[in-house]
Amino acid sequence: QVQLVESGGGLVQAGGSLKLSCGAPGPTFRYNAMGWFRQGPGKEREFVAAISWSTGSILYADSVKGRFTIFRDNAKNTVYLQMNSLQPEDTGVYYCAAGRQGPSPAHYGYAYWGQGTQVTVSS
Repeated sequence: QVQLVESGGGLVQAGGSLKLSCGAPGPTFRYNAMGWFRQGPGKEREFVAAISWSTGSILYADSVKGRFTIFRDNAKNTVYLQMNSLQPEDTGVYYCAAGRQGPSPAHYGYAYWGQGTQVTVSS
């Protein structure tokens, strides 16, 4: 069982920044892709970004392109999500996920999920 642990959420004003972290137990060959999803109040869970451990290939949701950056530290088995220019619509619980296939925007592409970390952006 792969256990993912997210951290870095919090309360920030619109225009501010936060950096989320997701630590995963190694070895990373057990899962190729790491993704971030979020679920806002009254909304369905939606894809944010994903990255491949091996190739570094990246996917972003259109809504976060140019504002969010996903990157990895293979030595630390940690994936980060740097979020800049945050807006109230970015509010939600952010989940880290790991999957054996390549980066995908589909939630069913990920077998392992973290508990989530709350991000609240005030206007």
